[in-house]
Amino acid sequence: MAGKEKTIYICSRCGHESLKWAGKCPSCGEWNTFVEETVRKETSATSFSGSNYRREGNHPEPRRLSEITAGEEQRIPLPDEELNRVLGGGLVKGSLVLLAGEPGIGKSTLVLQNMLRIGTEKVLYISAEESATQIRLRANRISHPQESDLFIACENSLQVISDFIIRTAPDIVVIDSIQTIASELVQTSAGSMVQVRECTAALMILARQTATPIILIGHINKEGSIAGPKLLEHMVDTVLHFEGDRQHLFRMLRAVKNRFGSTDETGIYEMRQDGLREVTNPSELFLSHHGRELSGVAVACAVEGFRPFLIEVQALTSTAAYGMPQRSATGFDLRRMNMLLAVLEKRVGFRLDRKDVFLNIAGGLKVNDPAIDLSIVGAILSSHTDTAIQAGVCMTGEVGLSGELRPVNRIEQRIAEAAKLGFESMLLPAHNLQGLDRKKFKIELIGVSTVEEAFRALFG
Repeated sequence: MAGKEKTIYICSRCGHESLKWAGKCPSCGEWNTFVEETVRKETSATSFSGSNYRREGNHPEPRRLSEITAGEEQRIPLPDEELNRVLGGGLVKGSLVLLAGEPGIGKSTLVLQNMLRIGTEKVLYISAEESATQIRLRANRISHPQESDLFIACENSLQVISDFIIRTAPDIVVIDSIQTIASELVQTSAGSMVQVRECTAALMILARQTATPIILIGHINKEGSIAGPKLLEHMVDTVLHFEGDRQHLFRMLRAVKNRFGSTDETGIYEMRQDGLREVTNPSELFLSHHGRELSGVAVACAVEGFRPFLIEVQALTSTAAYGMPQRSATGFDLRRMNMLLAVLEKRVGFRLDRKDVFLNIAGGLKVNDPAIDLSIVGAILSSHTDTAIQAGVCMTGEVGLSGELRPVNRIEQRIAEAAKLGFESMLLPAHNLQGLDRKKFKIELIGVSTVEEAFRALFG
């Protein structure tokens, strides 16, 4: 029996529902986020609340926590080691994974090449955006598909997709994308907040009951957040962001949320004509090999997750041509760069208030590790004095507001990575040298306590 249609207003930020429009959301406090949606309230016993997906038979009774045995989750390992590490060891059975990124960044390519190479697992790939011929052409481009157990279905109806999953009984399900799936029981267009929320809820129940991992591919809006209600990120088990500049070759995969693993791991890929290639040693790719000493260039040792790698920091300072000096940072937080410039003026005495300062992390990377502060300061001072930093020198250290160098974590892994790549010396906070066995590292370690000491160590 069909119900009545009604109009509700939903906050695009937090998913709060209201019968009337409001300028400010009472739940999250954001302004002008309410969007009008028309929904149909189901009154039958077989409404969209999940009764069609309930498990047959008796439900298990609640048990005491002490009676529950803690064991490892059953995982399906993927052929991509970078994706495995970010997920925490593979796909957990019955989990719901959301992979989000900008259009054209390579989300479908990443998932498809893993499904083609997984071999023994039965995969159901649901595409609501592309035809089966387009998927076949992409498969031919990124690999040489053998007789893999991969099934393709081009469908956007939730009810039909659920029937496919039940009848096919796959080991892994991929849905590309969640914004194009619509339920026949919700009277709104595909991609609306109501459709995205309700379809995700139904797929979550289906994944739990069939113990089938489902990968949802999502889009990013112009603000850089996942399209759809914010509630979508809370409903899924894992949220992965696939990011990078389409003008560069490199892509980074980060875990924003992971119920079955760490959110500190990062996967790095290189986009090629034949698909995405795992970057197992990013240090060699992000360092230039021009062999010349140039001013404004410093090498930093950063850590993404549990893996250290060396990157090149480039800075350029010049006299401001106009009254207001320009400040620009690519791949680094602009506000933190302004803080470092203030430290250089106040604590070291360099006048940069009339200088244009441009900062760039080579390779199109976005780095959040505060340990690259010392390299940024070194690159800016190198450009300001037009003096090149000696080749074979790298550095790591966090800069405080008083100009002191604060210790960084995983210092032994950072030193070992620099020594492996042939660097001769490394600047690091003096506090990190306490209790450190220098003999096991074939690299000169120079401990500094302040930015002024680092300046004297670099430029004499």
